[in-house]
Amino acid sequence: MNKPAQPGFSAPDDLVTVGHVTGAYGIQGWVRVRPYSAEADALLNAKTWWLEKSGLPKQDVEVMQSKGHSGDVVARLTGVADRNAAEALKGNVVHISRKHFPVLDDGEFYWVDLIGASVENLQGEQLGVVSDLMDNGAHPILRVAVPVQEAGQDDAKGKPAGAPELLIPFVDQFVKTVQQQEKKIIVDWGLDY
Repeated sequence: MNKPAQPGFSAPDDLVTVGHVTGAYGIQGWVRVRPYSAEADALLNAKTWWLEKSGLPKQDVEVMQSKGHSGDVVARLTGVADRNAAEALKGNVVHISRKHFPVLDDGEFYWVDLIGASVENLQGEQLGVVSDLMDNGAHPILRVAVPVQEAGQDDAKGKPAGAPELLIPFVDQFVKTVQQQEKKIIVDWGLDY
């Protein structure tokens, strides 16, 4: 079964969170994983997963076999021999090394690469920083953390300070350019939206 990292051996620095274990699949020890992306190629191709639950140290586990199943990924892991062992992994977050991600074409990027990018509108106003992305079914949405004003101050538009985030649809109408090297996204979005 999975094991804690050995002393002096730690998880790779390039781990990316790709999904979580939702439970067992069948009776022979397979686990069901809900991927955080519609494209689960990285999850399917990685031979080592790092599992983490409730802040405990990450544990590496070897993937013997994996396949897509109804939007999820099901996998057989070394040391997980039956349904009870698979159920015990429920709730674990799955991380994989970035080196297992497929190479992208020019102009393509992974969502994880956008986190931390500054967001600026067409007028050159800084809107904030990408804190996360989410999918509402129709299209992805950028979650942009807005800089918090000092308590009691109003922003430039007279709105109360401390707006927590902007939600910007990730569609061509609003997202004009993604400059990966500069970690910057240009959007057609106003401060007052």
